Amino acid sequence: MATLRDIKSSIKGIQNIQQITKAMKMVATAKLKRAQENVINSRPYARKISSMLSHLVTDEYRSTNMMFYQKENNKTLLVVVTSDRGLCGAFNTNIIREANRIIDEDFAANKIEYEFYCVGKKGYDFFENRAYPINGYKTGVFSSLQYESALEIADHIISGYHSQKYDSVIMVYNEFKSIIQQKIVSEQFLPIPKLADNSNSDNAISGYIIEPNQKYIFDYLIPKHLKAQIWRILSESNAAEFGARMTAMDNATTNAKEMIRTLQLKYNKERQASITKEILEIVSGAEALKS
Repeated sequence: MATLRDIKSSIKGIQNIQQITKAMKMVATAKLKRAQENVINSRPYARKISSMLSHLVTDEYRSTNMMFYQKENNKTLLVVVTSDRGLCGAFNTNIIREANRIIDEDFAANKIEYEFYCVGKKGYDFFENRAYPINGYKTGVFSSLQYESALEIADHIISGYHSQKYDSVIMVYNEFKSIIQQKIVSEQFLPIPKLADNSNSDNAISGYIIEPNQKYIFDYLIPKHLKAQIWRILSESNAAEFGARMTAMDNATTNAKEMIRTLQLKYNKERQASITKEILEIVSGAEALKS
């Protein structure tokens, strides 16, 4: 049975934790605003350059350029984007679960080999400790998210694809929907998928004048497109992480408040019982002396 001192010590400990979770929520809230701005700024550019490529590329070019055509997939690079730190609810767990689902269901059924490229320490630690094949990793990206990080990641992925180390690249990340909602996304990065609105791609280029030539334009646009998508994905994941951490710390603060209330009630009951017991002992002693 816990003593009054034990209960009081527990209350004090939970109060200290509550102060920490409240501070972490405030920090996440402050950082979320800038992360949301990055998402808002990156989405239109990434969407527009993707749409431009989709309208310019012809089926003939798609069948000859390795960045577009779908070849037989024997090996896939799975790029998993997690956070560097925990205390953000199921943010990392959901990503890791989705990556494992892809391996167990999609790759196993089609006998596809795979390697991981991990962005974020949590994903890297998980797969490294379980001896999964890791092609590369980059941690510390989200401590101060910069466009240069997106360039480094994109260069590593594209160079490996060019050298035919793998036949396709799939990105797994959290897409930012709102402060309280993140969406798990697994999408093909390479070869560049055909957009739904590009159904008439044979005639898509007929309305454009290409100078100096088609090859020059695509050699310039394709790297821009891929790097823009990587930056968008990192921005989405960063904002989603802050949203998840803010929600998790808010829930933790609320739970701590409820635990303190419960323990305070228990402390008051125990204290009242202790006082009542002492009064009874005094009265019993006085009655004994009278007898």
